[in-house]
Amino acid sequence: MKLQIEISGRSRQVQIDPGEIPGVWNVRVDGEPVEADARLLRPGVLSLLIDRRSHRVVLDGDSSDPALYLGRERIAYRMEDPRSLRSRRRPTGAEGPAVLKASMPGRVVRVLVEKGQQVAAHQGIVVIEAMKMQNELKSPREGRVADVRAVPGATVASGEILATIE
Repeated sequence: MKLQIEISGRSRQVQIDPGEIPGVWNVRVDGEPVEADARLLRPGVLSLLIDRRSHRVVLDGDSSDPALYLGRERIAYRMEDPRSLRSRRRPTGAEGPAVLKASMPGRVVRVLVEKGQQVAAHQGIVVIEAMKMQNELKSPREGRVADVRAVPGATVASGEILATIE
């Protein structure tokens, strides 16, 4: 599992894979291996051995301001799964044109907007069918539809530009 974790304002890439022994994990932080052993003591409380140093970690369940505690030290963190569509969204206030691309190969089922139309952030723009499922692709930000390249019935490749929002 790959995660993007921001700790005290510093972004770190973390890869976690189960090791051969239960509770022992193969962990890489920014590509560097870290020896880690984790045991769940009770929900929200972990016993961690990191590079042979013992840590008791208490997770604060408040999702609005997540934190973990190492002893008495409170460490704020933010975590995003790179596979999550939410983590791939552009900020809604981004300057310049925003390009909406097909996230997977498929067939355009519907185009929900017209060129020149005003759209809200996260408003549906195009519906693509892939693997017998319909996926609504949404505007990355508020703006005006500058260009619509998607055509109902057309086949699109992953990464193909479907629309541009200004």
